[in-house]
Amino acid sequence: MAGWVWGLKGIGGLLVLATLLPFLRSDAGFIRTFDFPRLQVAVAILPVIALLLAFARDASGLVLAAALVACFAYQLTRIVPFTPLHAPQAVAAAEVTGREDRRVSILVANVLQDNTDHDALLRLVTRHDPDLVLLLETDDRWRDALAPLRARYPHAVEQAQPNTYGLLFYAKLPLEDPRIRFLLEDDVPSIRTGVVLPSGDRFTFHGVHPRPPHPGHSSAPRDAELVMVAHEVRKTGGPAVVAGDLNDVAWSRTTTLFQKISGLLDPRIGRGLFPTFNANWPMLRWPLDHVFFSDDFLLGRLERLPHIGSDHFPILISLYRSEAAPKVQEAPRADAADLEAGREAIEAAQ
Repeated sequence: MAGWVWGLKGIGGLLVLATLLPFLRSDAGFIRTFDFPRLQVAVAILPVIALLLAFARDASGLVLAAALVACFAYQLTRIVPFTPLHAPQAVAAAEVTGREDRRVSILVANVLQDNTDHDALLRLVTRHDPDLVLLLETDDRWRDALAPLRARYPHAVEQAQPNTYGLLFYAKLPLEDPRIRFLLEDDVPSIRTGVVLPSGDRFTFHGVHPRPPHPGHSSAPRDAELVMVAHEVRKTGGPAVVAGDLNDVAWSRTTTLFQKISGLLDPRIGRGLFPTFNANWPMLRWPLDHVFFSDDFLLGRLERLPHIGSDHFPILISLYRSEAAPKVQEAPRADAADLEAGREAIEAAQ
């Protein structure tokens, strides 16, 4: 058998491994990294299957091809919910009603701390004029460069840091009891604040940016922080929005658990992947930046915005507070097993 055929089988074996590794209930960064490239793995599987059937029709080649077909089918089950082939989880405001005084627009951007194109972000904010702006990976240089925003946004919470976990939060709308918190790690901040809409309606906003998993770094801190926020949303009740760079993909076990415990909706389900990272690598992108919201809101708009010099694309979303919203959309629900998994995630990090 030609050496290249053995190489082809080796690639096929690696794709099978890349599909199976995320099944392991491990927080090892190397394993959790394989949660991310499901679309890329699925795309890579197809030509390998075709080549195996064309040039390696021996027993091992056919078994491997069959295994890859099963892997492809499984990867599709994780990806399809984030396409128009699936029913939307969040209902569009245009399908019900939406009052402008109960509307809020939110821009979320990981700016990349080393990015020096501050003007690109300022132009983007000016163009879209969102009510709330959450900026991540912001240090003192970014805070100083964005000083012009303070004239447009009278309410600001600034936690600039040099370690790529600084955050800046700007709001046109009044804030209630805004707090910078360090939920799990003393150098990774998050924000929690009440927000008052022009109608007088209130909701709680959480901005998060947990540390990512990667080979050599456990996913336990990220998983625990997301679960802690989910539990807080669940316990507090009421309208809520959680936004930020979660350093996790929408289809992972952790994000699914976060949704079930918090009861928050994902507007991407039934609409599209909206991949935000890596903005510089078109073939290697996945959705890392998210906005989740309670079923008190209807979706007005969801858009991935243009490149701003960062390795992340910004996300812009608008939501409408509506009494009709809980009647027309179903929030995720946690069962006893989910709550136990959340407890284990927090214990693993502590």
